[in-house]
This record gives sequence, C-alpha cells and structure tokens, in this order.
Amino acid sequence: METTDVRTNSPRAWLLAARPKTLTAAAVPVMAGSALAAADLGADFRILPCVLCFLFAFIMQIDANFINDYFDFRHGSDRADRLGPERACAQGWITPRAMLWGIGVTTVLACLVGLPLLLYGGWPLLVVGAVCVVFAFLYTLGLSYRGWGDVLVLVFFGLVPVGFTYYIQAGTWTQAVVVCALACGLVIDTLLMVNNFRDRDQDRVSGKRTVVVRFGARVGSMAYLWLGFLPCLGCLSLVADGYLGAAVLPQFYLIPHLRAWQQMTAIGHGRALNRVLGLTARNIFLFGLLLSAGLLLQCVWRALLS
Repeated sequence: METTDVRTNSPRAWLLAARPKTLTAAAVPVMAGSALAAADLGADFRILPCVLCFLFAFIMQIDANFINDYFDFRHGSDRADRLGPERACAQGWITPRAMLWGIGVTTVLACLVGLPLLLYGGWPLLVVGAVCVVFAFLYTLGLSYRGWGDVLVLVFFGLVPVGFTYYIQAGTWTQAVVVCALACGLVIDTLLMVNNFRDRDQDRVSGKRTVVVRFGARVGSMAYLWLGFLPCLGCLSLVADGYLGAAVLPQFYLIPHLRAWQQMTAIGHGRALNRVLGLTARNIFLFGLLLSAGLLLQCVWRALLS
C-alpha cells in the first residue's frame, strides 16, 4: 500500500496503523478452534459465538498494534534505521494523543464484543479477556524486551484463542484442542522470528533481548525452520483421535515454509527480509486453511455415514 502523503489522523492513517495484514495471525487460531468444534459438535455448532470470537480476536490484534506503535515510539525503538513496515506515530500519520484515544477505543470495543461470550462460556472468559488486555500492554511495556515474545505468541496466539474458541462451543478441552493450539502458536511464531531475525542489529541497540539477539542469527534461522516443522509433526498425532484429514493436509504447508526459509537464509540482512515476512504471513494463513479444512472433513465424513 502506498504510504506517501498520508494526512495526519485521517481514516487512511488509521487503516495503516491498524496493520490489516497482521489480522491473519488473529484469524488462524479462531478458525482452527471453530473447525475443531464444528467437527466434534456437528449440528450443535453455533455461529454467533464463532463470529464474536473472530471479532474479539481482530479488535484485540488492532489494539495490540496500536499499543505497540505508541509505546515503541515513546521508547525510541522506531528510529530512522528501522527495517520493518513503517509505524504510524513515528511517521506522523497518527499523533501520540490520538493514538492513546485509539488504544482506549479499541480496548473498550474488544471488551464490549467479548461480554456476550460470557453467556456461552461463563465467568472464566471474563478472566481470559482481562488477561488478554493486560498482556497486550505488558508485551510492549517490557516483556518483549526481555525475550518473552515467543512464549507469549504460543500462549495468546495458540492456547488461548484455539482453546477457548473450542471451550465456548463444547464446554471442555480435549487432547486434539491442545495439539491444534500448539500447532497454531508455533506456526504464528514464525512471523515474530523473521521479524526478530531482520531487526537483530537494531534490537541489540535498543536493548531488546530476543532469541536472535541472545543466541545469534544462525539459531534464529534454525528456530524459524523448526517452528514450521514441529506443528506439522504434531498434527500427525491427530490420527489417533480420528482426524485423518487434519493430520495429512497441514503437511503441504512445509513446501512453502521451506522455500521461505531458504529465501530468509539467502537474504540474511536488511529490508529485503520484508519479502520473507510477507511470505510467512501467507504461509501462516495457508496452514490455518489446511488444518481447518482437514478438521472439517470430519463433518463431511459424519454426514456420509449418517
């Protein structure tokens, strides 16, 4: 998207600040949790809570993007040598005061969207929602600088959205839920890993102790590779629970993932790694589609047998 001549605080400026391409990471775990619930519940699957889960995930992702944009700007992390996509506050598209209002609005809106889910999942969801909001702030305010980013991705883009999307529908967790949740979290962490691989020199200057900064570029490169392979290996265990399609289809994700890794290692440094970032986002969505399609095959199989 062309970003020249963006008028301050304009609708276009807010669209750029929301970073819509990142919504893929929010969609995939909810999609997987919903597909697993549909496979297990069949006709008892409910559409409204599914829609609310998607909306909550999307709004929380935008909220996190606003928080990250504002506090990184205040922290001085968005310097002139930034290699990643441009940030709204640093570019002057959104004023800091307006961004604070944006954070407030999206936080409140996420809470309002999440409240009806209490009717389906009960009071535990109140705690889950509050934890999501709190950690959206804590991530940028310190945890990401201490190297906790990868763990938080596994929790808040894996276990929480997949697990509780399923829980809202079925009222329980299963072994398959945990497998799908871990798979989604690991795959989505490839996006953070390639970001940290690209920004390793700048992060070192900023005092951001990511895995790549702590252990080096080679470890970051191998971590990216295995963050793609491990979820596919994990999905093979779904055969034991009867989800043959969900075990087989995600293996096709390995082909584009391996190609993205090869490009990542070949490029090595600089803004050209943003191309790998785009490929990674696409591959994450592909994995989500393959896993969800494999789970939904269970519905087709059940319909054919009935």
